[in-house]
Amino acid sequence: MLARRFLSSAAPSLSPTIRQLLVSPPKTPATTIQVNGWVKSVRRQKKVAFAVISDGSSEPGLQAVFTDVALAKHLTNGASVRLRGTLADSPGAGQAKELQVSEAEVLGECDPEVYPMQKQALTLEYLRDHCHLRARTREIAAMLRLRDSTTRSIHDYFHNNGFVHVHTPIITSNDCEGAGETFRIAPSSDLPSSTPSAPSTSASSEGTPSEYFNNPAYLTVSSQLHLEAVAAALSRVYTLSPCFRAERSQTSRHLAEFWMLEAEWAFTSSLTELCNVVEGVLRHILRAHSASPDMDALWRPRGPDLDDKRAALNALADAPHPWTRMPYTQAVAVLAAHHARTGAFVYAPEWGKSLQSEHERWLAEEHVRGPVFVTDYPASLKPFYMRANDAAAGGGEGATVACFDLLVPGVGELVGGSLREERLGLLEAAIDRHGLSREDYAWYLDLRRYGGAPHGGFGLGFERLISWISGIESVRECIAMPRWAGRMLL
Repeated sequence: MLARRFLSSAAPSLSPTIRQLLVSPPKTPATTIQVNGWVKSVRRQKKVAFAVISDGSSEPGLQAVFTDVALAKHLTNGASVRLRGTLADSPGAGQAKELQVSEAEVLGECDPEVYPMQKQALTLEYLRDHCHLRARTREIAAMLRLRDSTTRSIHDYFHNNGFVHVHTPIITSNDCEGAGETFRIAPSSDLPSSTPSAPSTSASSEGTPSEYFNNPAYLTVSSQLHLEAVAAALSRVYTLSPCFRAERSQTSRHLAEFWMLEAEWAFTSSLTELCNVVEGVLRHILRAHSASPDMDALWRPRGPDLDDKRAALNALADAPHPWTRMPYTQAVAVLAAHHARTGAFVYAPEWGKSLQSEHERWLAEEHVRGPVFVTDYPASLKPFYMRANDAAAGGGEGATVACFDLLVPGVGELVGGSLREERLGLLEAAIDRHGLSREDYAWYLDLRRYGGAPHGGFGLGFERLISWISGIESVRECIAMPRWAGRMLL
């Protein structure tokens, strides 16, 4: 019985995808295979017909050849089909293999007269309006596969470095960043109703709490604080999870719903170590995609003028020296000197003020011409949990914090991280200074009170990462279903 169950579970339950067939063709050429997919193009001649079939598993589709033209009679762009035949070497240019079709079945018809995804060039705005269909385009499909392969590269890197993958809450009681840009949540029954007689579920005579969780609840903007709690037991942890931010920015770098790679680990007191881990995972991702067909598909349409940019990106994976690092104070001095000479910036750089997007882009694209870690920002610009530097870091006790932002060409800020304040007294003072409640953060203080260890971590915007490595200009094209202020179609 056990042997029968094992054999049953070991047997393949799905027919191979087009990608699997192209990577590992049948050993016997005459073997009849089945291909499922959607028609990308059809070309009919008098004695033969051709169709390109894609199931989304790979950048190239599979050319299907119909020597019996009648089999292709009902094929149209967008239709879903099931084809049977043999895989053969292709005599034509552009593909190594082709399917010699012996049977064809249309599973789902698609009227070419009204199909929204025609073969001509479609604008970004048109595709955003049809985001339920835009995954059928070559570029969006390649981007989604790139998200998948990048996710696997991330898991590989952290697994090889002893990290544990943790699923963190999406519902939270705190605003980790302290920016107040959170989405507050409540049961739909608590929302105002258009029906006058609808009963209220707020505080009732039976003592029902006015809040579902007894306290206000929000969609998370970061998993950091929860990861810190787990890192205090498992040492090295990370998550790749959705985050939500209710800012109304309409730039190409912002979404209301996005994904974040966040990692926290204990027993580190080194900002250099934090930067090394960030650089390590990014080098690993770049190395894994140096010959990616999906990267080729995304960079190719942007023209040969971007070949140098992609070559520079690939070179970062095996660069012989660590990526550039400079303190915030030095960065401001460099920016101020450039602005004094050229008047290049809308916002004049000044110590104690946040770096604007124009400053970040100039540092990465013009000054360094590559990634740059800007470290040790003024404490007044950063959240309460970042570890205060000593006087050697510049400006006196507590003036700066042990943190960094990684700036990259074409994007600006990609990663932010810091050592976390493990000294209980200093953390309590920081909470007070930021006008927060010690009671609300009692659990967070307990992590220091009971065996607290030096620790640190970072957060990386996943859509910004995809934008950087793919050359896609807007993060709205780096996620399947983008949401931003004023726009949510699905």
